[in-house]
Amino acid sequence: MKLSIRTKFAFGMVFIFLIILTLMGFSAFYLNKMSNKTSAILKENYLSVVYAREMTEGLVNINLEITTEFLSGNSPDVQLINKELAAIDHSFQLEKNNITEPGEDKLVADIEKGIGEYRDSVLSYVSSPKQETKVLYLQKKLGLVTQQLVLLSQMNGKAIEAKTDDAKASSVSALTQMSILGTICFLIALSFIYSFASYFNERFFQLYNGIKEIVSSNYGQRLYFDGMDEFYEISLLFNQMAEKLSGDQTQEEKQLEFLEETEIEDNFKDLDELKDVLARMKSIEKQAEKVISRIENK
Repeated sequence: MKLSIRTKFAFGMVFIFLIILTLMGFSAFYLNKMSNKTSAILKENYLSVVYAREMTEGLVNINLEITTEFLSGNSPDVQLINKELAAIDHSFQLEKNNITEPGEDKLVADIEKGIGEYRDSVLSYVSSPKQETKVLYLQKKLGLVTQQLVLLSQMNGKAIEAKTDDAKASSVSALTQMSILGTICFLIALSFIYSFASYFNERFFQLYNGIKEIVSSNYGQRLYFDGMDEFYEISLLFNQMAEKLSGDQTQEEKQLEFLEETEIEDNFKDLDELKDVLARMKSIEKQAEKVISRIENK
């Protein structure tokens, strides 16, 4: 299958992009997992502790109002007591819809019963205050309900500790897995980039050296690239060019040899003519000597 350099480069970029997406996907997965664990701690247990504390504060405020006014001989503030009871009911309803731990439902049912009995006792005392027995009964019921609220708070506090430890263990496990995955992806990407760069660097280097050899008139240089991409086509064109230049050089050498041989032959011809001229000159000289000798003898 013929793949162009552009296609190979595009595949390389897609491969790197897929590695990045893989790391992002796993990171998002583990972050979402950790977020769900911490959100569960906040939503399921911490809020139960808050509700228990709010109900305890409301009960303590009511008891403080009743005992203070009883000791001072005054009637308790009914408006304040009703406001605190409404706040207690609101917190209790929120807790009733936030039951998550084993046994918490039974404890909440006991708290509901205790708060109901305490409310009835408070309303009874408000209608006929200044009764010591009712005040003592309210103190007793307050102690029981408060104890139940403390148990509710402790139950959810222990759950927070357990879930926090689990979240820590999960974070360590996630960090280890992400480190391993990141290392593997890094090595794969590094190997791919090295191979990709080596592929192009080797071919560019061979092409560069080939051009240098051609410039230096070494027309016997040839390129041999594997594959079916543009580099292979470039090598074919380069070899054709080098072959043509080599043929032109051979033709020029033959022409130079021919010219040299022709020039030598011409030189030989000129030399023969010169010899003929010299021979004629010598003949003329001899004839001239004979003529001069005859004249002198006369």
